[in-house]
Amino acid sequence: MNPIQLVNVTKDYFLGTVRVSALKGINLTIGAGEFTVIAGPSGSGKTTILNLIGCVDTATSGEVIIANKKTKTLSDKQLTDLRLETLGFIFQSFNLIPVLNVFDNIEFPLLLKNSLSDEERKARVNYFIDKVGLTNHKDHRPAELSGGQRQRVAIARALVTKPQIILADEPTANLDSKTGQSIIDLMKEINESEKTTFIFSTHDHNIMNQAKRIIQLHDGVIST
Repeated sequence: MNPIQLVNVTKDYFLGTVRVSALKGINLTIGAGEFTVIAGPSGSGKTTILNLIGCVDTATSGEVIIANKKTKTLSDKQLTDLRLETLGFIFQSFNLIPVLNVFDNIEFPLLLKNSLSDEERKARVNYFIDKVGLTNHKDHRPAELSGGQRQRVAIARALVTKPQIILADEPTANLDSKTGQSIIDLMKEINESEKTTFIFSTHDHNIMNQAKRIIQLHDGVIST
């Protein structure tokens, strides 16, 4: 199964009357369970590809197909459902909710899905809290955690819905090298044990060294 296909995808932005071509005819297939890095200099189109795969932006032309669904044919509700059911997001800025503790931050996407009983939801959250090594911190709020701990919360929140695909935008950019490596090891373990597809936009050579595949972008074109 190929959960992700981009077929002749272009993406243009307009700065006033000037058209900027962020992606120029991208053809890309990513199979289930891949641990893939999208690499390239700033402005090469890495984040644009993640945004298209994540259904938070739309292509100017071409087809973006996620889990056998052509995203441009989906309604807003269907896109929201696809994001909730199929996709998980890890941001370099963490995007945690400051007033919620670790448990509640991780639980939040399950509340949006509203498909589990209270007991099932609690068990699922506690499982992933344990998976990322934060059992002793589940009552702490983000401000009481280190950068590495907050990133672990973000990973658990992305995984708790058991998505097919995790999109990670520079997930180690704000972490020291030791913490960054532990985060990479954790994601690699989850990739192998859960068969989750991971797609990274990153400059981190440690992630690249772990990747099964590296897709090089340059000026909106796949160069290798």
